[in-house]
Amino acid sequence: QVQLVESGGGLVQPGGSLRLSCAASTSIFSFNVMDWYRQAPGKQRELVASIMRGGSTNYPSSVKGRFTISRDNAKNTVYLQMNSLKPEDTAVYICNAVSSGIPPRNYWGQGTQVTVSS
Repeated sequence: QVQLVESGGGLVQPGGSLRLSCAASTSIFSFNVMDWYRQAPGKQRELVASIMRGGSTNYPSSVKGRFTISRDNAKNTVYLQMNSLKPEDTAVYICNAVSSGIPPRNYWGQGTQVTVSS
């Protein structure tokens, strides 16, 4: 069973930075795409960053230019560098991986809380 374990969340002041990590229990080459989502209380889950197996990345306009997704294949880990954080970035950040099998399977981490507040 694939496991994804997030870490790196916490409390940060507006304008600050955090780096989240998502460690997979298997080679991340087995995934077609790995994503970071976030969910704030009372809001729908929102995709905030994607990295494809080939290395291309995608971001919604709400975080583009502030968030960067990257990966370390040797460590089977995906990162989310978050800069210029705003109070509206407060949410539980959740790692997702989509397998390359047919049909593809989704795997989810347990999430890590990010709170942006002064």
